[in-house]
Amino acid sequence: MPKIFLSPSTQEWNQYATEGNEELYMNRLADRIEPYLRSCGISFVRNDPVRNVAGAIQDSNAGSYDVHLALHSNAASESLAGKLRGVDIYFAPKSADSEKLANIIANNLKSIYPLPDKVRAVPTSSLGEVLRTKAVAVLCELGYHDNFADEAWLKNNLENIARNIVRSLCDYFGIPFVNAGAIRWGTVTTDGSNLNIRSYPSLSGTVIGKIPDGAQVMINGETNGWYVVNYNGVIGYSSSEFITL
Repeated sequence: MPKIFLSPSTQEWNQYATEGNEELYMNRLADRIEPYLRSCGISFVRNDPVRNVAGAIQDSNAGSYDVHLALHSNAASESLAGKLRGVDIYFAPKSADSEKLANIIANNLKSIYPLPDKVRAVPTSSLGEVLRTKAVAVLCELGYHDNFADEAWLKNNLENIARNIVRSLCDYFGIPFVNAGAIRWGTVTTDGSNLNIRSYPSLSGTVIGKIPDGAQVMINGETNGWYVVNYNGVIGYSSSEFITL
C-alpha cells in the first residue's frame, strides 16, 4: 500500500493578508488530510515542524516513500503584493511520475478553485523539496496568501482542499477514494482460517498480510464490501463479510 511523506510549510514568518501565517494554515490543512489518508489506506509520516526544508528533505530521504507531498501557499513580489491569484503545483521536469501527479492534483483542484484557468502544473528548476527527494515529489502552492480573495478561499475550504488532494493521490495510486469516518474496531470471524489483507479491494488484489480468526483489527474505512484495515502495521483491504464490528 502507498506511503507518503507529508510536508506542510514551516514558514511561520510568511504572514497572511489578514491574520495567521503559512505554517499555521498549511498544518491545519495537513491535519484535515490525515483522516482521509487513513480511510484510503495510505500510510504517512509527517515532517518535523521545528526543522527547515533541508531537514524535511533529509528526513524524507531517510525513509522509503512513494510520494513526498509539500504543502505551501504563495506570495507575490513586493511590487505585485496582493494582486496575483492562482494555484501552482510544482513538479520535477525530469520525472514523468512527478509531472503525472502534479497534473492530477491541478486538474482536480480546478473543480473547487474559483478561477480554474489559474490552476496549473508547473515544472521547477529550483525547489529542493521537488528536486532533491528520492520519492516522487510535488509542491502545492495553494493560492496567494497576500491576496484577500485567495486567503479567504484557502481558509474557508480547508476540508474541501484536503479531500480533493487525497482524492488525487488515490487517482495517482490507482486505489479507491474512501471518505473519512470514525476509526472502528472489528473481530475477524472466519471458520478458523486466516483472513487475507489485500493490496486492492478485490479478490484479484495481491495478498499482503493475514489476520488470524478471532483477532481484533482496526478499521479505517469501507468501500464496496471491503474494509480498509490496519493489523499490526499492515494496511490494506479485507472482506467485510468476515469482520464483525
